[in-house]
Amino acid sequence: MADGTGNWALVLHGGAKEIAPGKQKANRLGCLAALTVGAGVLRQGGSALDAVEATIRVLEHDPTFNAGRGSVRNTDGEIEMDAAIMDGATLDIGGVAAIRAVPHPVSVARLMLREQPTLLVADGARRFAEAHGAETCDPASLFSGTADGSHDTVGCVALDTSGNLAAGTSTGGIEGCAPGRVGDSPLPGCGLYADNAIGAAAFSGDGESIARTMLAARVMQSLESGPPQPAIEAAIMRLGRVGGEAGGIVLDRTGQVGWAHNSPHFAVGVATSADDRLRTYLSKNEEVAHD
Repeated sequence: MADGTGNWALVLHGGAKEIAPGKQKANRLGCLAALTVGAGVLRQGGSALDAVEATIRVLEHDPTFNAGRGSVRNTDGEIEMDAAIMDGATLDIGGVAAIRAVPHPVSVARLMLREQPTLLVADGARRFAEAHGAETCDPASLFSGTADGSHDTVGCVALDTSGNLAAGTSTGGIEGCAPGRVGDSPLPGCGLYADNAIGAAAFSGDGESIARTMLAARVMQSLESGPPQPAIEAAIMRLGRVGGEAGGIVLDRTGQVGWAHNSPHFAVGVATSADDRLRTYLSKNEEVAHD
């Protein structure tokens, strides 16, 4: 059941990856800009869904991140993006995969949230976007050449003052991947999940490894009997069976925060009503050292 205590919390990430020294400032500032927008929604009493969508739209607009404007090209030289959003109150899911020529895939996913299908792909996703008035763009405008296309996905989890949870993800794919490739990002129980009775989680990293180990589902199961930090750490350790790098963020139903990664860096932003500070980190070690 929803907490409903009036607390709010938001955690975002800019991808599990190695961040070159010359890109660290851009990653930190990009996360701070998105965090400012998302926290502002929640601070004013807005919904978790609105906060997640608004946060991810900022990250999609920033070519620092491999999502939206920072997407990368597949072997055909084309850009195909995945995104999803989940409502913890209703368990509604909206997801799109291999969608082209939209600047904000997360908003197309949001439009799908109350539809019967949970995932539309390729031309079907594009037609849905056009039919529902989603913003479109020139595909060339989505390629900046500045994002790291290896393990880069953006994501967000939020708890609003009514006790509702939401999770969202968006990715611009992997550089040189096969056309039509779909990673973990739009798959519930893999790249994301949200349930008001338990918590919300979002992942980034090697999509095939995350999908094979169903990391978001494992976090949800762990949250039923324990706090978020051990839950996310156990999920990341689970990758040892199949290999791969990943990072994950999680909130429990009371707004407790957890995050972990086995990648060299993991750009993360955290804001809660408990202290109302906007905190950004490029690795978990940085949080331990400074907090």
